[in-house]
Amino acid sequence: MKKDYAVVGKSVRRLDAMEKAMGKATFTTDIKLPGMLYGKVLRSPHPHARIVKIDTSKAEALPGVKAVATYLNTPRVKFNTSATSTFTIPPLQPVEDQYIFDSVVRYVGDEVAAVAAVSKSIAQEALGLIEVEYELLPTVFDPLEAMKDDAPVIHESEAGKNIPGEKIHIEMGDVEKGFNEADYVFEHTFKLPVQKQAQMETQAAVAQVAVDGKVTVWSTTQTPHPSRRILATIFGIPYSKVRVLNPPYIGGGFGVRIGLSAKAEPIALALAMLAKQPVKVVYDRKEDFIASDTRHAGYVTVKTGVNKDGTFNARKITAILNSGAYCSWSAEAPGVLGAMGLSIYYCPNQLYDGHSVYTNTTPAGAMRGFGNPQAMFAVDSQVDIIAESLSMDPLELRRKNMMRTGQPWVLPYPCLSSGLEECMDRGAKEIGWERRTKLSKDGTKRRGMGMAIGTHVSNAWPFCGDYSNAYVTVQQDGSVHVASGVPDMGTGTMTTLSQMAAEILGVTIDQVGITIADTESTPFEIGSHASRTCYASGTAVVAAAQDARKQVVEYAGKMLNVNPDELDIEEGIIYSTLNEEIRVPLGTVAIEAHLHGLQFIGVGKIIPQNAPPYLAHFAEVEVDTETGKVSIIKLVAAHDVGKAIHPIIVEGQLEGGLAMGVGYALSEEIKYDSKGKQLNDGFHKYMLPTAMDIPEMKAIIVEAEDPTGPFGAKGVGETGLVATAAAIANAVYEAIGIRFFEIPLTEERVYKALKERK
Repeated sequence: MKKDYAVVGKSVRRLDAMEKAMGKATFTTDIKLPGMLYGKVLRSPHPHARIVKIDTSKAEALPGVKAVATYLNTPRVKFNTSATSTFTIPPLQPVEDQYIFDSVVRYVGDEVAAVAAVSKSIAQEALGLIEVEYELLPTVFDPLEAMKDDAPVIHESEAGKNIPGEKIHIEMGDVEKGFNEADYVFEHTFKLPVQKQAQMETQAAVAQVAVDGKVTVWSTTQTPHPSRRILATIFGIPYSKVRVLNPPYIGGGFGVRIGLSAKAEPIALALAMLAKQPVKVVYDRKEDFIASDTRHAGYVTVKTGVNKDGTFNARKITAILNSGAYCSWSAEAPGVLGAMGLSIYYCPNQLYDGHSVYTNTTPAGAMRGFGNPQAMFAVDSQVDIIAESLSMDPLELRRKNMMRTGQPWVLPYPCLSSGLEECMDRGAKEIGWERRTKLSKDGTKRRGMGMAIGTHVSNAWPFCGDYSNAYVTVQQDGSVHVASGVPDMGTGTMTTLSQMAAEILGVTIDQVGITIADTESTPFEIGSHASRTCYASGTAVVAAAQDARKQVVEYAGKMLNVNPDELDIEEGIIYSTLNEEIRVPLGTVAIEAHLHGLQFIGVGKIIPQNAPPYLAHFAEVEVDTETGKVSIIKLVAAHDVGKAIHPIIVEGQLEGGLAMGVGYALSEEIKYDSKGKQLNDGFHKYMLPTAMDIPEMKAIIVEAEDPTGPFGAKGVGETGLVATAAAIANAVYEAIGIRFFEIPLTEERVYKALKERK
């Protein structure tokens, strides 16, 4: 494939730029249908209770109320909101532990009932008229407590007390032998917080049922096709009668709606079926916080055997994650944590054991990084501890042990490319790593510098099934149309997929149109998650474009009476590479084919391999020893992205990830009171970094092209925060000499540690 690209690698104007800049872009909240009702959800005030009696008669009698849904009049089909039922590869079985409504509630915020009414206010008023009698049940909120024999059972499980899915075990070499042969052994346990995705658009859905029973659901889902399967299964409807689409945009995702948007879709559809009118359900911000997935909290223990020269000889990682009240992605996230935690460094003897545990808290699920930030905070904090113990530069210790192409690892696909060393070199130069030992350690404000490294995936396989399809059609005027089932949740998907099609077919970006995220007009596609969209969906678009291009040049060859192999296409002109006088517009060929009953339609059907993106993060911080406040002076993030299809979009992804990593490191945390109620259920209570908290950032793009990616591209979306918290925590240690084994490093936590040291 040629390297001097016309469109790929260029920061062209995003296709959604004008709509969004002018406020014309539409989201689910903007959908309004004739006769549409508004749905509101009654949520449990208790963390664990059985519904003894529920009386909806007063609510149903309220003028304007059209339907009330409970566990008594909605399908009793179990499902998993996270869409694992569409991804889990046999013989593994998906964990399906949820109903639309159940007779038992398992966390504060669990769904009890829902109302559809002619206005939001009437629906809200009706919720207050629903009478519910609860029998309170025993509760447990910590995963370690939930595994004990006397803990209440939240869900029955074959894997162990309150354990959803299976226990993950990964092993390579002989880890006990490795520890025995090591000169030193280090073991530390780290505690991780609950972090919230805090995407701008809350969970929402609009459901409509046609007179012939066909269902249309406008949704904030990141995965329209898998969501169609979940809804069809719940309601017993053929796939052909269910259409799920985005309208066309989503206001962010970060993993919180891979599958259903919490339960907005089935609740809206259940109400629409009962009321026989369209229903819109839009969660408010508090509902979004308490009733949609979070990042997994939990405990990670890292044990490393090291030789005197710093070579890692054995590593064991164990993880216990808090699943919350339902499984969601809790059977899969521990596997990613272990696999990524073991894969960034080469170590001949490795072992991982990890799983999740049900508790009476908000369900945890997918969030940007998917277990990897938890792993790398623990692993790369310990790497710095080892470096200090061996009197080695942390950068050099990492360079000595980092994974290199061709080395064996625990993943079932080869490492074919790596720009990790270049990431470390360029990142260290940008931050000024040589200044690290010269930063001020005197006075009340002390500075430190730290680093961490990481890797990730470019799609969901082997943790879940993964494949992509796409159509690319050449229109009669020579323009190109792409059809892909992935949504654009603000990541520039429409633009980057169009760039790839334009490059292959030799047209300008302005000549490409695209349809996305509609199950009725696009082929099956897993969706936007796992940093896969550009890598996997892009590969399908490239395959489809190549198929269409082949058809074009073969037809043009016959038209021009030349060998198709000598034809190329640039800026919509088909020309001979051997005779410059042979030229014809693509549109001329397309209309000629059209008049003879032929359209060029390319089909891309791919099962992606996987490719490891690599990264090195560097942080310089200043710690106020009188207040405990940690201020970040500068963040540097050097990322091996394979090939940057659209450099500015890539930089935007990296900077967004860094901002989320800053929050994970310093401020973001959801806590619960003794009765299981979230204490941080809105933007005023949850400490997201603001513009005032974002430091100087430098995103460095390293292009170690991978042979399995489209134009060499790898995944980018999740990598931005994989190593950020570890780099910041390491910098804080360098500043004040206190090692933190728990994040976030809030002012209170740092201040308390400073006082305890004195």
